[in-house]
Amino acid sequence: MIHSTALIDPAARLADDVEVGPFTVIGPDVEVGAGSRIGPHVVIKGPTVLGERTRVFQFASVGEDCQDKKYAGEPTRLVMGDDNVIREGATLHRGTVQDRGETTIGSRNLFMAYVHVGHDCVIGNDCILANQVTLAGHVHLGDFVILGGLSAIHQFCHFGAHAMAGGGSIITKDTPAYVMINGNPAQVHGLNLVGLRRRGFSNEALRALGEAYKLVYRQGLTVAQALTEIRARFSLPETEAFATSIEASTRGIVR
Repeated sequence: MIHSTALIDPAARLADDVEVGPFTVIGPDVEVGAGSRIGPHVVIKGPTVLGERTRVFQFASVGEDCQDKKYAGEPTRLVMGDDNVIREGATLHRGTVQDRGETTIGSRNLFMAYVHVGHDCVIGNDCILANQVTLAGHVHLGDFVILGGLSAIHQFCHFGAHAMAGGGSIITKDTPAYVMINGNPAQVHGLNLVGLRRRGFSNEALRALGEAYKLVYRQGLTVAQALTEIRARFSLPETEAFATSIEASTRGIVR
């Protein structure tokens, strides 16, 4: 299941059933979990951990040295969970010692063609990054995030769970959970109601989130006033997650 032209360092640790295509290069300190399939012309550099059933398509570069000019060869890491799909030409970089020293990616994520994940990013579970999405260093994505093709996120930005960005969005501020944004610069366009309904959010939660959204974006309140009102009116975990994602912002939220 390992092609004769693949170059695999003896220090790499691959599960017994891992498939590796022709002309792929896997370096030392790389661990690949069971059931994974690595396509042709892939480069994986360590320290990197790929979980079970990872699928990597041709010409992807996984675990490469980051592009931060401060990087001086330190042994930083890329760690990914299970069932991730990395499509053609995607580039996923390791961390830096100036941050966590690790780029961390959860499970069941889809990285479409030519996606770039910069150093020290933290990505949750079940995210979809469409073609040519670019994450600068230190970006955090929550669970179930969807980023449209050609969208880009500025370094240190946080993008909340279940939020969605339309194609070509330029995102320079933090995005609260559950909202939809689009444009350059990105602006908010309501809640991601279609996505929330598909994921089984209750009508009660959707109504409460709608009211909470209006408090932040429609009532002319300051962020602090809106958060106080949300917590006074609602006690649902969904509204608290919405408020917390706003409260945690250090770059200001998308408006």
